[in-house]
Amino acid sequence: MSRLTEAEFLATMDPHPARIGQDDAPPFDFWAYFDSIPDEDFGGHDFSDGTVTDALTMPATNFQHVLIRCETANVFLVLILDLRQRRVYGHHLLDLRKLYGLI
Repeated sequence: MSRLTEAEFLATMDPHPARIGQDDAPPFDFWAYFDSIPDEDFGGHDFSDGTVTDALTMPATNFQHVLIRCETANVFLVLILDLRQRRVYGHHLLDLRKLYGLI
């Protein structure tokens, strides 16, 4: 299990991501990985609801980002799926409030 740094997370990005439809099935089951993430990786946020808000495929990097929301607006746990190897590459706490100076 790998908590990705900001640089590692950004390396999985693509300037032209493709949004996945809400009714599309995930490429593989990632919930066992999610369930094994240590609490300290959640940054004090509650992700126990397990609600996926968005999924984006990064064609240039062959990763998919799955955004799971918490009780705090604009804070997400992102699971990075490696589509070639069909495994979870890692996870990243994405706090858009801090990133864009909203707090």
